[in-house]
Order: sequence, then structure tokens, then C-alpha cells
Amino acid sequence: MNDSDEQQLDRLRSLIRDVLGTNLVGAYLFGSAVLGGLQEQSDLDVLAVTTRPTTRPEKELLVERLLGISGRRTPEGRWRHLELTIVVQSEVRPWRYPPRFDFQYGDWLRAEFESGDVEPWATTTNPDLAALLTMVLLADTPVLGPPPREVFDPVPPGDLVRANVGDLDQLVGDLDDDTRNVILTLARIWSTVATGEIRSKDEAADWALARLPAEQRPALARARAIYLGVEEERWDDLLPQLRPHADHVVAEIERLVRGRASAAD
Repeated sequence: MNDSDEQQLDRLRSLIRDVLGTNLVGAYLFGSAVLGGLQEQSDLDVLAVTTRPTTRPEKELLVERLLGISGRRTPEGRWRHLELTIVVQSEVRPWRYPPRFDFQYGDWLRAEFESGDVEPWATTTNPDLAALLTMVLLADTPVLGPPPREVFDPVPPGDLVRANVGDLDQLVGDLDDDTRNVILTLARIWSTVATGEIRSKDEAADWALARLPAEQRPALARARAIYLGVEEERWDDLLPQLRPHADHVVAEIERLVRGRASAAD
């Protein structure tokens, strides 16, 4: 991370400590910061663990201050978008599936937060936490508190696969509105289901590009280049290829899942 990233992380660390106080168990980096390094379009991702659910006033304070530092413009440039997820330790240890979160901030929910809704999610059940916790354990990078292995149980491989494939339809449904992220996430899911490893978005894209037929590569190559800051965000010239690409990768993922199920039988 560069100096600007460290400054932003310091702000986030202070916020977590100030709001959660003695109820904080620990806070941990995950995502691109610990999987291959932050890229041009990477978010700064942190998971915090508490001993109890946050109160509404605590959520309001978290949202107020996160809105001020996520994507903030500074003389040196724009800070990164932040993602902060909070879980109650008793909800994830001992491990059970599907896991639940207590609070989540991300700028995809910014409009709802700015309107005063501090709990805009329909449910706190979130299978994606299986992948998130796996990344936290692998990264072993505390922001505050003890090592993650002292706080979390390992996620069983079967639950990690279930989490990755459980919302494929919903993910693909966002293809038109969140093209780059959907295409890169599909590549990451494919590589994880195939190998059991969690890669950074650009590394997962490299893995998938080596396995795609030539006609399916341009969309993923463009998403990777945008993520790395090599190209501007544009899709008009590739629009006819986006849905076939997504359908192809989903078919590969589902084929792998069926193979696992057959082997288990």
C-alpha cells in the first residue's frame, strides 16, 4: 500500500476503535490488499469482529464517518472506496452455514446510506462471508487485535464452493450495470471452484484467460485491463460478447459443481 492507502487505513482503524470500543475483538484486511496487491480500481476491504451486535446509533456513526472517507477527494487524488463488514463472533464461531453479518458498508449502497437508511440490506444472511473469512485466515493480516486463527474457525471446502455458486443468477443479473466487477468475479469463482484457491481478481482473470476459447477472451481481457488501470471503462464495442461470455463461464462453473456432486455420490 502507498502512503495515501496507509493514511486512509489509519482513518478506518481509528473509526473502528472509536465506535466499537471494548466490544471489538479484532479487525482484518482482506481482498486485493492481501491478494496480489492493490490495483488502480481496488477497494480497501476490512472485516471487523465484535462481541455483540452494533446498535442503531453505532451504525449511524459508522455510516456518517465512512461516507466521509470512502472515495474522498484529497490534494493527492481520490482515496479508495471502502468496504467494511462487521460480524458478531458468536455468529461465525463455531462455524455454520450460511453465515450472517451484522453491518456492511460499501459504496454500491451509498445512495441508501446518504438517504438515512443505515440497514439497507434485505437479509443479514450472506454466503459470501465464507469466501471472505477464508481470505482473512489466509492473509493473516490484523489491523487491530489478535491473529485471525484465534478468532475464526476454518471454512470447510464444501461450504466455500456453496458460497461461490449460490448467487450466480443474481450476479449475472447485474452484468449490464456492473460489468467489470461481474466479469472479474465470475473468473474468480471459476478459479476457486476449480482449484480451491482464492486469487486476486487480476490473477483469477489470468487463470481464466488461459482456459477460455479465443472468442470468449475479449470481455475478460478488457475487464482485467480496466481493473489494472490500463484501459478506460467502456463496453460499447463488446456489448454483444458480454452475455455469451458470462453464460460460458457459468456453464464451466456448473459443470465443475456437477462433477464434484457425482464424485461425492
